[in-house]
Amino acid sequence: MLLHTDEYFLIFSSALQTEGTPNSTESEEVRLVGGDSRCAGTLELKHDGDWRPVRGFGWTLKEANVVCRNLDCGSAVSVGEREESSVRPVWLIYSNCVQSGSSLRDCATSRSSFYILNLTCSDLLVRPNISVSSSTYGVSEAQQQEFRVLRGSTFTINCSIQPQYPGGSFQLTFTSSNTTHNYTQPAVTHSAHFLFPAAEPAHQGNYSCVYHVYVFSHNFSSESRLLSLTVSGKLKQRNCLTDCLHAALER
Repeated sequence: MLLHTDEYFLIFSSALQTEGTPNSTESEEVRLVGGDSRCAGTLELKHDGDWRPVRGFGWTLKEANVVCRNLDCGSAVSVGEREESSVRPVWLIYSNCVQSGSSLRDCATSRSSFYILNLTCSDLLVRPNISVSSSTYGVSEAQQQEFRVLRGSTFTINCSIQPQYPGGSFQLTFTSSNTTHNYTQPAVTHSAHFLFPAAEPAHQGNYSCVYHVYVFSHNFSSESRLLSLTVSGKLKQRNCLTDCLHAALER
């Protein structure tokens, strides 16, 4: 399906395609530049020692998959052409050459054009961060990404992500031996904080943050590492007899 946006992108979009995708047998010197992620932007190819943008003829998601795989960016989500304000040197690459299994370098021909290719790959989001904090008695770390809080204490699971795109939401997923719960909050300044007023044994388990955002006419998501939480001991109750006596003596 051919779409036209206000940014003069001609985008060919469809479901992610994996069948019949051409394979490149050698590592290509390619990159995506000008986007908010290394997995989205203008396609550039280094050929004969010269980095140039690529002008694609007849490209679909199948050809774009070659680039996304080469960059370890998952699968292609969209591919299209952007019109520049002036003619510039490009590498012209025909889709049928890529489909034959030839490398992008072997398919490249030097040309000048107004049009350059823009790609978006599925793994364009960085991984979110997850952490736990407690305003009551703090958090102890047993091992890496394994934390312990006192029973009855207040704790917060914090989700955050490096700024790339505005908006989005965080989904906190909790999994234990016998249950799974999901909590969702909007991403405010690229973060969300999930408060638990009193830690109980039922809160023991694994937590992960999943960031969701809608950009480039597609939904994208990225998941954090797992955080393991243990609830142990018991929150000590304040001894009013002792504390109140000390307070009275200080007056």
